[in-house]
Amino acid sequence: MSAVGLPFDERFLMHRLRATSIASMAGGGVALGLFLYHDLVDHHWDWELLSVGIVMAAVKQGLMLWYRFTN
Repeated sequence: MSAVGLPFDERFLMHRLRATSIASMAGGGVALGLFLYHDLVDHHWDWELLSVGIVMAAVKQGLMLWYRFTN
């Protein structure tokens, strides 16, 4: 049920799921891309960007495995 009293359509929920998934992949890609840029240009490892990218990838893969075995 939505805040305005109209029920949500299943298509809306699937679009929201896909948008969230794509946004998380884009965020992880940007974090790892910036990490590689700093490594190649500045010759400096930015550990915060690396950790954000790794955590996003690990959570995504972990949830995919969880849903695969529990669904």
